[in-house]
Amino acid sequence: MTSASAVTARIIRIAAALLIGPDGRTLLVRKRGTTAFMQPGGKIETDELPVHALARELEEELGLVIDPVHATFLGQFCAPAANEPGFVVQADIFQLRIDADVCPAAEIEEVIWIDPATDGGVPLAPLTRDLILPFYRASLTAIA
Repeated sequence: MTSASAVTARIIRIAAALLIGPDGRTLLVRKRGTTAFMQPGGKIETDELPVHALARELEEELGLVIDPVHATFLGQFCAPAANEPGFVVQADIFQLRIDADVCPAAEIEEVIWIDPATDGGVPLAPLTRDLILPFYRASLTAIA
């Protein structure tokens, strides 16, 4: 007999960004030693506001300094973790428009810009592939 806690997936709380560039493309990152591309961001520390975690992670991973006031909260999304089997990511997603150069740092090995209407022809993390990009595409058609 298994306990409920053994069956329940373990949760990783993160804050991540849907970064939109001047040309409408979105930035994705790939961590060192992995294959899936995903939104930049990272784990929320104890007693840290999600938007502040996002600002900290964007600076650490991309050298991108943002004003948290400009981050638009899109919602909370959950999906299987791309790189931690048996875990689920619970992500507070924020949208930001940026017009700045970024450079991979910390655990980020590669950054790419893709048209959010496509998958960019690269492997995507479940959160990005199944939830964030479809959500963003739907918001674009709702505006049109």
